[in-house]
Amino acid sequence: MTDKLDILVVEDDAALRDAVGLTLELAGHRPVGVDGGPAALAMLERQAFHLVLTDLRMEPMDGLQLLAEVRARLPQLPVLLMTAYGDVEKAVSAMRGGACDFLMKPFEPQTLLEHIRRYAAVPDERADTIAVDPVTRGVLAMAARVAETDATVLLTGESGTGKEVFARYIHGHSARADKPFVAINCAAIPENLLEATLFGYEKGAFTGASQAQPGKFEQADGGTLLLDEISEMPLGLQAKLLRVLQEHEVERVGGKTPIALDLRVLATSNRDMASEAAAGRFREDLYYRLNVFPLAIPPLRERPGDVIALARHFASIHGARLKRGARLAPEAESMLATYPWPGNVRELENTMQRAQILAVGELITAETLAMCLPQWTPGAGVGRPEVASLPAGFAAGAAVPAAQSSPARSGNMKDLEREHILDTLKAVGWSRKKAVARLGISERTLRYKLQQYREEGYPVE
Repeated sequence: MTDKLDILVVEDDAALRDAVGLTLELAGHRPVGVDGGPAALAMLERQAFHLVLTDLRMEPMDGLQLLAEVRARLPQLPVLLMTAYGDVEKAVSAMRGGACDFLMKPFEPQTLLEHIRRYAAVPDERADTIAVDPVTRGVLAMAARVAETDATVLLTGESGTGKEVFARYIHGHSARADKPFVAINCAAIPENLLEATLFGYEKGAFTGASQAQPGKFEQADGGTLLLDEISEMPLGLQAKLLRVLQEHEVERVGGKTPIALDLRVLATSNRDMASEAAAGRFREDLYYRLNVFPLAIPPLRERPGDVIALARHFASIHGARLKRGARLAPEAESMLATYPWPGNVRELENTMQRAQILAVGELITAETLAMCLPQWTPGAGVGRPEVASLPAGFAAGAAVPAAQSSPARSGNMKDLEREHILDTLKAVGWSRKKAVARLGISERTLRYKLQQYREEGYPVE
């Protein structure tokens, strides 16, 4: 095995802990040993790991309690249990609680290493995959594990979180990596063209069809097809899609001969798909067909460790494109770390592009950044450690300083995001075009958010 893994070993028996650590070190891994659950949780706050290897019987926190805590904090992080023969029943309970597997003591070093290889996945450190925060590394580890299979994956999360990046990651780590990766945005193509785009058409199938054309399914044959924003697909077309997924064959518009397919399907949505299906806006049978392996992509505010790394990455990319080399000043990075990023990674990238355009000299300063984020006032509260303690004027910027008169702000991120969006709209006279430019989000996302606020009873013009 050539992949080096960071493994947290939790064992209160010092001799066994050292023996396991030595086995892992000799195999080229980087183990960190701690003597119990509390120490393990403290270590997980400080460092990212690929896998937790823990004993089951410990005091004062046993392996089951530690498992529950890890699942609550880092749900994608694999947990492997070590247990004695008499604790098999507890180990089975742990499996139901989310453990990936358990090892019966005593075990051979090769058995341990085989379990490590099977369950711990190494996130790729390629330029398009920034994974500094433990939450992101956990999601990538899960993506790498499902990539080894042909399972259909439904990636969900807010707009701008990078769902397509994770989808490409899955394709790139699969056996189909050297085959086509074809993506289609189901929301961007008019309903009357979507069927022909997906399934292809024969010559003469409709006016203008002067020659036969393969659809996206055929183009992705052998590889991976990404159905982006699948929740926007019309109900009538969903039934045809379901048949293609069930039968593994497609029939072109105007055609009569089914074409066999060998491909993997990934789908994304920024909606709660279970709620969409329950409300009748999405076929329930199709939802279950797509939701074989659900992968939730957390919003950027829930993986703050990625913010600075992503900002530097985007600053470098756009600096090269613009033939500028400005880098982030420390105070600018502190400012980025305290901003809630309602537009997620997409908003952060847009901000870095604007910052490179506006930067004077070799540094992107806090003042430059303030111009890129209009909701910040110059010199206000740069570098505060808590997102909830945002600077005065955060919600509306210099033009609408009403937030300055109410220092007791809610720490709830959804409330802050709503206030931020609505106050920005007020500041631009309710012009959606101007608002999306300031917010760094798409107009479709803004419409979706406003509809949510109406349904929750907030006044929206």
